[in-house]
Amino acid sequence: MLNLAVILRESAASRPDAPALLSDGGMMTYAQLDARSDEVAAGLAAAGITPGERVALQLPNIPEFPVAYFGILKAGAVVVPLNVLLRAPEISYQLADSGARMLIAWAGLFDDAAKGAADAGVTAVYSVGETATARPFAELRAPVTGPRPPADRQPGDVAAIVYTSGTTGRPKGAELTNFQLYMNADIPGRMFEIKPEDVILTVLPLFHVYGMSSAMNLGLRFGAALSLVPRFTAGKVLATIERDRATIFDGVPSMFGALLAHPEFGRYDTSSLRVCISGGDAIAARVLDAFEKRFSVPILEGYGMTETASTITFNQGPDRRRAYSVGTPVWGVEVQVWDEQGRRLPPGRGHVGELVTRGYHTMRGYHGQTAATEEAMTGGWFHTGDLGYVDTDGYFFIVDRKKELIIRGGYNVYPREIEEVLYRHPDIVEAAVVGVPDERLGQEVKAFVVTRTGSTLSAEEVISYCREQVAAYKYPRLVEFRAELPLSGAGKVLKKSLV
Repeated sequence: MLNLAVILRESAASRPDAPALLSDGGMMTYAQLDARSDEVAAGLAAAGITPGERVALQLPNIPEFPVAYFGILKAGAVVVPLNVLLRAPEISYQLADSGARMLIAWAGLFDDAAKGAADAGVTAVYSVGETATARPFAELRAPVTGPRPPADRQPGDVAAIVYTSGTTGRPKGAELTNFQLYMNADIPGRMFEIKPEDVILTVLPLFHVYGMSSAMNLGLRFGAALSLVPRFTAGKVLATIERDRATIFDGVPSMFGALLAHPEFGRYDTSSLRVCISGGDAIAARVLDAFEKRFSVPILEGYGMTETASTITFNQGPDRRRAYSVGTPVWGVEVQVWDEQGRRLPPGRGHVGELVTRGYHTMRGYHGQTAATEEAMTGGWFHTGDLGYVDTDGYFFIVDRKKELIIRGGYNVYPREIEEVLYRHPDIVEAAVVGVPDERLGQEVKAFVVTRTGSTLSAEEVISYCREQVAAYKYPRLVEFRAELPLSGAGKVLKKSLV
């Protein structure tokens, strides 16, 4: 028997009075989190939720998220975390596709949640915060006497269905098992050397697999405290690091860039930080170097996906990292680079191919989509859709998304390579490169850039700058300036929206 909720129960037993959650509303101990999630589990059972049934959870990073999350797990049900920014049709699709019987949603964005639930035929809707049309979340907590034993679950049973971002079509629900999620908390936590005294700045959305697995599950597995920030702003994160004496900051590249650009970063005491972890997308070399210099803390880059419950590779400590790489495979995980014929490529920058992986970390499959699962898991290996290479020491480097590769006049152009060039320009704060249709060449290279306040940089200057640094077929012929780039809930640039 293995119910993922054991990670909370064990930490609560060993450190009942230690802080589990820190937020603007105060502190919640491990004993309190364990007891409140027991009450939710009892309430779910009283409401008729049985093991294996799905319960959707649409909340920001507030204490009620882990309370509900572990309550659902303890009841033996399956958590279906939903992005809080989804609109009604998207909510309806994911509720119907997952077969969710209940939705626990946030009052702050409740109109879409209510409509989506109604359209999907979900009538059991609870609200965190006051609404006129839903039962309050507090009603779902039933009194219990002493610790409530979690429902029996098998290691291979699904614990969560997490939807992909849908960058190449409708989102698919990745079925993540109890064992997979447990191992993805335990193994990376040991590599990060997480200690009970650590405080993890948790601004990554908990509804996203990165925040759920690599921040919440990992931190609670090792008895650390989660410092919850519901929404990223650079000033709020800096102030929270100072207030809670955060030691670990999990982020995505756009967050590190925003912290660097904050005009008053020097007024905040961030000396408590011992390590930062970057994932979700490739971090520009200039951003990494500048952040480490300014904040005097290393950034360890890793790589993972929704389908792998987060971690595939990681730079395993400041003394074992290789800057600009995504590190080496974590324990128990295999990664190879294949060409289009499914042949393994040798090490070297000249041998770029698709990264494939297998091990305990891979999903059970896409919920209800056998054909998509078989396509993704060809030959027993999960095909990531990411292009990269491995060096002779076993460190992996991501070049780009396979589906974002630009083929201009028969030549391959990797957007990330051009983005790295753009980020080196002193006036450019953010950049994204995409391929747009072109009658003559098939695709043309287009750059979207965000410049520093007061910059007079022109499109012609951007093009000229790039032309001096990359081959003629690579540099962008089209440049569009934006006040900001569209980001997903996890802070990743939404290139599909730009195209």
